[in-house]
Amino acid sequence: MIKFLTLFIISLQVNAEYRVYQYTVKNNISSSKNISKLNIIESTLNPVSYKAYHGGDLISISLLRTWICPGHTANKSICPSPYKKMESLNE
Repeated sequence: MIKFLTLFIISLQVNAEYRVYQYTVKNNISSSKNISKLNIIESTLNPVSYKAYHGGDLISISLLRTWICPGHTANKSICPSPYKKMESLNE
């Protein structure tokens, strides 16, 4: 019973979070439709996983920024970048 109570109290203090990565993604295969176009992508996949899942050697990625989104992670869209908040304060 004491173990259950201890586990219950600890679980009340646990907070969830997830990391967001912002990349520039470039297609390594040149074609008439896609001529060296850079796309800015936000994903929860780390750089190695993102590249493996979305094309491997067919794409080049460069990490721009990363930030943490606090709170429950189920069925949630990516939280806004804190850098956008800082940029709006400077205006």
